[in-house]
Amino acid sequence: MSEGLQHNFSQPMNGGLALAEMLRAHGADTMFGMGGFQLSPFYEAVRILGMGHNLINDERAGAFMADAYARVTGRPGVCDGTLGPGVTNLVTGMVESLNAGVPMIVIAGDANRSHAWKNMTQECRQVDILRPAAKELIRIEVGERIPELVRRAYAIATTGRPGPVVLDVPEDICHEEFSFTPDDFWVDPATTCIPARRIRPASDDVERAARLLAGAKRPLILAGGGIHLSEAWDSLTNFAENLNVPVAHTMSGKGGISCTNDLNAGLFGRYSRIANDLIETSDCLLAVGCKLGEIATKRYDLLPGNVPLIHLDVLEEELGRTCRAEVALWGDAAAGLDDISAELADSTVAQKMARAEYVAEVPIRMQKWTDEAADRLLSKEKPINMGRVMQELNNHMPANSVLVADGGFAGHWTGLLYNTKRAGRTYVPDRGLASIGYGLPGAIGAQLGQPDLPVVGLTGDGGFNMVIGELETAIRVKAPITIMVVNNAASGYVKALQHAMYGGYQSSDLVEMDYAKIADAYGCQGIRVEDPEMLGNAIDAGNAERGRPTVIDLIVTRDPGKMLPAVDSRVLKVEKGDRPV
Repeated sequence: MSEGLQHNFSQPMNGGLALAEMLRAHGADTMFGMGGFQLSPFYEAVRILGMGHNLINDERAGAFMADAYARVTGRPGVCDGTLGPGVTNLVTGMVESLNAGVPMIVIAGDANRSHAWKNMTQECRQVDILRPAAKELIRIEVGERIPELVRRAYAIATTGRPGPVVLDVPEDICHEEFSFTPDDFWVDPATTCIPARRIRPASDDVERAARLLAGAKRPLILAGGGIHLSEAWDSLTNFAENLNVPVAHTMSGKGGISCTNDLNAGLFGRYSRIANDLIETSDCLLAVGCKLGEIATKRYDLLPGNVPLIHLDVLEEELGRTCRAEVALWGDAAAGLDDISAELADSTVAQKMARAEYVAEVPIRMQKWTDEAADRLLSKEKPINMGRVMQELNNHMPANSVLVADGGFAGHWTGLLYNTKRAGRTYVPDRGLASIGYGLPGAIGAQLGQPDLPVVGLTGDGGFNMVIGELETAIRVKAPITIMVVNNAASGYVKALQHAMYGGYQSSDLVEMDYAKIADAYGCQGIRVEDPEMLGNAIDAGNAERGRPTVIDLIVTRDPGKMLPAVDSRVLKVEKGDRPV
């Protein structure tokens, strides 16, 4: 039985109250949504129980908030939407969580079953719409089963590769009363956070992987977002340091080990410092918690076919999906790394010594790359060079801070150039679907999940325009976030692509806006930065302001040839069928 139940069980309770009681029992203290008649008993129950529910201005933003909250806490984010447009607005955020493996509980109000399919207001085939956007959809047809089905939702959301689970709640289920006993409201503590249960790879496969690694002179780890889902930070760092194996990462995998660790080789794939070169000269690759998708593999051409690949992933369908694995390890990232380490225990010291010269290359090559990029990182250009923005973030973000990166432009620059200062989930990009519009609501969700830490969201002006109304949400929920708006008066990624491919532009320019003044009008601290020398002070001012949100309006380059980080797109050669940047 759950502790703290507030209901008198001699009396029936409505479905909304039963739902709220179960969410409370699972530790759901921070929720995001917008109510409607279908879910009104649930909202009343939340009020009576004193639970933390936050009104948002758009359900997509609410799903983004729940997603970011889950990433920085490990607990399932909870969001809701009412019948029809309320729940269809959730879909983009749900798919982000589904693709990224983020645990989430989605409460969807639905039509009264007594009148369903009689052209009820706002009715649509929402179950059919939501089902492919979720790891699982559970429709509650029997009110007495609410406790059981909420438990089921949490179990599915937090086990294996995590993901969003929808609880579709018909109006009559939410409003009607049902009989329960205290014993109905029990919770499995293991499923209240990730990773709920760890599966271990088969011992024979672990032995094969260990033999390959033991014989490798230049092994390389390719770390994906699964490192964070497993909370495998210590396991990965210990594995790399004990065996002298460098670690490259995807955008989602950044922070698997600290970016300041001498074994960190940075981002691999479409954008890379030295990691792609290390892949070319490696004699054994170990991919951990990484789907090896398009971006990570440069459209599936990066990984050498003659180099043995060990692929460790918690979702079996990812093994061998995009490239051949010499050894496929089905299991949890931390458990798999620990098991391989144990298998190599007798040879650990010898392997570390044998690779000392190899790993000594990594920080030297990283520094050489940084020195060669100094013209961007230290640029005094006006409008501001994005490389300088990254440099100032690296200089002024505290080690315990959280950076939330929007899709597209913001993600690419931070993925390549932002350096986490410790292992852990301190960098939050939305790489599941890479939708723009995540930066502001994601920062709100991360801040409510980690209220004592500085949280900065980096977003483009296009993405910010999509969700600017959530500034009101940030003020109301007292989230002292800093939002840095990359103001280039354009949909920057699209414009850079058009420039590289055609030399002209269509539907990619935006109106010049003063986002600092807009922020002031909302009641935020607005700071406009046109001089790169003022960047550091602006970041410090944002992190120091704990009473209200801060918006930093960054006036950056308008040159589409400088909008993306890898190479100057003015000299790119675009091959037929290729994606140039």
